[in-house]
Amino acid sequence: MRYLDTSLLVAAFTNEVATARVQAWLGEQSQDGLSISEWVVTEFSSALSIKMRCGQIAASDRAEALASFTRLAERSLNVIPISATHFRTAARFADQYVLGLRAGDALHLAIAEERGATLCTLDRRLAEAGLALGVNTVIA
Repeated sequence: MRYLDTSLLVAAFTNEVATARVQAWLGEQSQDGLSISEWVVTEFSSALSIKMRCGQIAASDRAEALASFTRLAERSLNVIPISATHFRTAARFADQYVLGLRAGDALHLAIAEERGATLCTLDRRLAEAGLALGVNTVIA
């Protein structure tokens, strides 16, 4: 199972430096093994709102990216619900201050660990922290 983090999906659905590479990578993946969490849904919306407030995308671009992401999630991705255990594990990961994990990233790692999934990300620091915590990671 591959767990897709938000950075990867934002790049896939908006115009970023890594967009073409991420879209090609996603196209090579077996769709029945791709997962996200409910947290990715929230974080994706937040990322698009930030891009809009910063003038990086227009309202129409935000709406199109959100609609495309929603269709992908409904049709092709396994959406993992978040449990209290995930939050407790994320807190344990975040307690390891030398890793520099933000709360949301620790939550991604906790979900991937619990599912035995490989975390797929564009965030090198997150990938390195995952490896230090024993979570398989891939930089897409």
